[in-house]
Amino acid sequence: MQLSQTQQTNNIWRLAIAQALAGANAVVIYATGAIIGFRLAPDPLLATLPVSLFVVGMALCILPSGMIAQRYGRIPAFLVGTGFGVASGLCALIAVLQDSFVWLCLSSVGGGAYASVVLSFRFAATDGVAPERQARALSLVMAGGVAAGVVGPQLVTHTMHLSIPGMTSPDYALTFLVQAAVAILAAVVLVGVTLPKPTPEESVGGRPLRELIQQPLFLSAVTCGAVSYLVMNFLMTAAPLAMQFHGHSQTDANLGIQWHVIAMYAPSFFTGQLIARFGAVRIAISGLLLTALSASISLSGTGIAEFWTMLVILGVGWNFGFLGASALILRCHRPEEKNQVQSLNDFIVFSLMAMGSFASGGVLSHWGWDTVLIISFAPVIVACIAMLMMSSKIASE
Repeated sequence: MQLSQTQQTNNIWRLAIAQALAGANAVVIYATGAIIGFRLAPDPLLATLPVSLFVVGMALCILPSGMIAQRYGRIPAFLVGTGFGVASGLCALIAVLQDSFVWLCLSSVGGGAYASVVLSFRFAATDGVAPERQARALSLVMAGGVAAGVVGPQLVTHTMHLSIPGMTSPDYALTFLVQAAVAILAAVVLVGVTLPKPTPEESVGGRPLRELIQQPLFLSAVTCGAVSYLVMNFLMTAAPLAMQFHGHSQTDANLGIQWHVIAMYAPSFFTGQLIARFGAVRIAISGLLLTALSASISLSGTGIAEFWTMLVILGVGWNFGFLGASALILRCHRPEEKNQVQSLNDFIVFSLMAMGSFASGGVLSHWGWDTVLIISFAPVIVACIAMLMMSSKIASE
């Protein structure tokens, strides 16, 4: 069922706002997880475990959230996800009030579960939309990440030293209370989204999973999306520490990451138009090439200019590669298969991203920044080959 133009516009705005609010929740975890983890962990080596558990929570909950959406519709899945977002903030609040590392870890897993549902916002924006407008709808929702990059840090900055009204509380207590409130606000926004309800056939129908994953287009698209996210996270995770190793300040590293996040999401305002004009395959390949270019620039020197330029180009490369791959995923399923295919794609992408997140620090510590950069070329080359082999089989490209 195709939605009216008014309904489509309403959905895009609401999903983009919810994307910004949910992204702010994730930023809170990334900004505070290691800091509070260092204070609460029984061993300093476990300080970054809460941040890593956020990614694990994402990977574990992507497929269950897709099953809920397939059986009951996307809105119930969204509300379950925001429920985990509220629980994440409240668990973190308990953690700082009781000095409990276990509660902090549970908070991160809950935050990851919330983020796994948020991943489907971009696909939800395409439901009931004509095929020629789907790429633009998808990219406009992702543009909400720009606001998340601003709202999240400001939320932490302006609340971390404040006490909860009416009580004496430690640092970050109010931050986590506001984090839970932001998730509630996101739920209110999402309730107004209008999406086609799944028919009985869509709830149980579709081709077998084996047949779906054997599609050449699916394999190429998921490879591109996974590599785009894997390499981006691999380099982004290691970059701040590498900058410190080469004599740059924490302030320089923070500024580089800030512009990297902006570069990740700001192109979303026009990526959909580029996909519509030049095709998803060409945009995806362009993203992979930009990712390789970013690594090449950083190999040329270790000055602040090289690091910052690398991070900005890496962000744009991720945007083109990930959104181009996401647009291709939309061609890999029938209506009754969309939740199954989309959640499977995200599960593969974020499982590999988790591997990159865990591996980057070890590679940097043992073999250095140049090795991190050189390793990143291998998956990019594989993804480029897969996309080039597929491009001749896509009639519209």
